[in-house]
Amino acid sequence: MRNDMIALEKTHAREGLWQVTAPVPEIGPDDVLIRVHKTGICGTDIHIWNWDAWAEQTVPTPLITGHEFAGEIVEIGSNVDGLVLGQRCSGEGHLIGKTSRQSRAGKFHLDPATRGIGVNEQGAFAQYLRLPAFNVVPLPDEISDDIGAILDPLGNAVHTALSFDLIGEDVLITGAGPIGIMAAAVARHVGARHVVITDVNPDRLRLAGEVADVVPVNVAEQDLAEVIASLGMQQGFDVGLEMSGNQAALDQMVEAMTMGGRIAMLGIPPGQSPVDWSRIVFKAITIKGVYGREIFETWYKMIAMLQNGLDVSRVITHRFAVADFEAGFATMRSGSSGKVVLDWT
Repeated sequence: MRNDMIALEKTHAREGLWQVTAPVPEIGPDDVLIRVHKTGICGTDIHIWNWDAWAEQTVPTPLITGHEFAGEIVEIGSNVDGLVLGQRCSGEGHLIGKTSRQSRAGKFHLDPATRGIGVNEQGAFAQYLRLPAFNVVPLPDEISDDIGAILDPLGNAVHTALSFDLIGEDVLITGAGPIGIMAAAVARHVGARHVVITDVNPDRLRLAGEVADVVPVNVAEQDLAEVIASLGMQQGFDVGLEMSGNQAALDQMVEAMTMGGRIAMLGIPPGQSPVDWSRIVFKAITIKGVYGREIFETWYKMIAMLQNGLDVSRVITHRFAVADFEAGFATMRSGSSGKVVLDWT
């Protein structure tokens, strides 16, 4: 095995990433070494590229970034059982502690000591990644490396969408980014009746209609009350999935919900936002905050759905060789793309 590898690093505390040569990670007895085949560019990676206030406060430099990946196992630690060389895999990018009440109860996704690869620890934008064997998710043959590289954000979508029972329900999704679009596909797959997805970006709304059997609505041009009436809905939406991080979108969602409606929030509003809590109280709305994926229940659910006909492949709109990573990031930052995948092979 080579001693050095190509990687994309946040080398300097300013906008951009830099291609560097770095040592191949050395693994411990409980780790595996993964040769990375494909990586996805995430909204978090865009924050790190832009070096916004959140990134500046959170991300150490230098750091190899990236956390969405698929690859194969090329080295296995001495304590690791159940994994084999050459095995295709993706992996959970949240590195958890083992001592908290949550972890000891098996609620790994709620562990307060969680650290993220590519955010707090060396990440997956590299030819090789060291990962605890605990975090490895083997890939079935029918799931391609391209889809394997976007299981992390698909997991965000699945965790959010499955927060509440969707069978026969009317679902409103605010924010037609890739995760919102995938959540719409999941909602339809599991049996929601009407799924409406809103945004003000016509490119992403068009993509939503191509990926899933949903009703895309540009809220700059169309009123949600008209949409509710046109669908023959007697009241409002039963379930809301807030994916935009936009305060106006949340306000619109609250107004469009039925009495006793349920909202799962994955989108992160910037800073403090004014909320009309009286509307939420008087409509008896339940709001659940969603972070990451349920480890590992979400992974089991989404792999099962992918094996059973869930198709999100069209959410990947662009593919680049890693040498062209700057073009890949420019495409993602344009707001006109779906998921962007980098090829490391």
